[in-house]
Amino acid sequence: MEMNNQLLRFTTAGSVDDGKSTLIGRLLYDSKSIFEDQLKSVKETSTKKGHEQIDLALFTDGLKDEREQGITIDVAYRYFTTPKRKFIIADTPGHIQYTRNMVTGASTANVAIILVDARHGVIEQTKRHSFIASLLQIPHLIVCINKMDLVDYKEDVYDNIVGEFEDFSSKLFVQDVRFVPISALFGDNVVERSQNMEWFNGSPLLHILETMHIGSDINKVDTRFPVQTVLRPQSDDFIDYRGYAGRLASGILRVGDSITAMPSGFSSKVKSINGPSGNLREAFAPMSIAVTLEDDIDVGRGDMLVRSKNKPEAVQDLEVMLCWLNKEEIRLKTKYIVRHTTNAQTGMIKEIIYKIDVNTLSRIKDASSLGMNEIGKVKLRTVKPLMVDSYRENRLTGSIILVDESTNETVAAGMII
Repeated sequence: MEMNNQLLRFTTAGSVDDGKSTLIGRLLYDSKSIFEDQLKSVKETSTKKGHEQIDLALFTDGLKDEREQGITIDVAYRYFTTPKRKFIIADTPGHIQYTRNMVTGASTANVAIILVDARHGVIEQTKRHSFIASLLQIPHLIVCINKMDLVDYKEDVYDNIVGEFEDFSSKLFVQDVRFVPISALFGDNVVERSQNMEWFNGSPLLHILETMHIGSDINKVDTRFPVQTVLRPQSDDFIDYRGYAGRLASGILRVGDSITAMPSGFSSKVKSINGPSGNLREAFAPMSIAVTLEDDIDVGRGDMLVRSKNKPEAVQDLEVMLCWLNKEEIRLKTKYIVRHTTNAQTGMIKEIIYKIDVNTLSRIKDASSLGMNEIGKVKLRTVKPLMVDSYRENRLTGSIILVDESTNETVAAGMII
C-alpha cells in the first residue's frame, strides 16, 4: 500500500534561524524515518556540541560549512514515507544571499511551508519567500508559527501573526493558505496535537500534509517535446533512422501523431517511440524517450516537437517576471545566455517595466536596476526564437534562467508572462 501512495513534494522556507531544519528533523524523527547509523551519528555530534538533547537540525544540515555556521546553505533533499503518503522535502536556505537556492528548491514543490518565528512575526524574508512561492505557482501555503514555547504558547501572539500574514497574503496568487502554531524543538503540533495549545482546533502539520488534495502540476494538454540530443544511426547504433531523445515536458505523444518541428516549421508523423524498457505506443510527461519520424527533417538540440494543431508561440521578445540572484546589479543592453528547456540563446534585457517592493507588493515603476534578490518584470529579447508557453500554463516551457557569458554563473530565474 505504501508503494502506491501519492507523492507530495514540499519545501520549507523562511528567515534564518526560524527552525526549518529542526522542523524537518522533527518530522523525520517522530515518523521514525531515520536510519539507526544516522541517528547514532547525530546523537554523538549533539553530545560533542554540548546539547542535552538531539539536535534535530543535523539530520538535514549535511554540509561541513552548514554544521560549522549553524545555517542551511545548499538545498537538502530528504525522503520519507508514512502509511498515507510519500514525501520529498526540500530544506531551503533562509539567509538572504542564498535566495537562489530557495528558488531552486521551491520550483517543483506542491506545498510551501513558510516558517515564522513567533517572537519576531512576519519579516521581510518571510514576505520574499512567500512572494516567490506565489510566483512559482505553488498552490498550497502552510504558515507554521514556530517557537511557540518561547512565547509561552500564547494564543494572542499566534492570532496577531495570522492577521499580519493574511493582510500581506491577500495580494498573493495562492489558492490555499493554512496556519499552524508549532514548536519544532518539542514537537508541538508537528506530528501529534499539542497539549500546550488546546485553544488551537486545527490539525497537526503531518496530518495536513497527509490528507490535503494535491493535483498534478503537469500540463497534460499541450504536447511539448524539447529535443536534447540527436541519435545518429552511424554512431549510436540505435535504429536505422535518425532518432531524437529528450524528456517529454508536457502532454501525450503517440505513434502516428502529426507533429511539427519548431522553429523550422517542418512537419512529419511519429514513426516510433522508445523508452527505457523498449517500444511504446504512447508516452506521457515527464517520461524520457527517443522518437523517430517518418520523414528525415532537420531537427537538432534545442528544437521542439509539438502537435501540428497545438503549437506554442515562437517569440524573440518576452515579458518575464525575473528574480535577480547575482551580487552584481542587472545590466541593461548586455548579452546574457538565455536557457529555456534544452535551448540556449543569446539575449539581452531591454527594459525594466517595474520592480516589486516585497514588503507591500507595490510596483515601483521607472526602476533603473535590479539588485540581488530583487524581483521585477522585464522585457527580454533573444537572437533566435524560443518556443514558449506562459508559466501559468506550463511550468517547464514557461520558465527560463539567465547565465552570465563571462563567468558562467546563473544570474536570474524567470517566469514568462
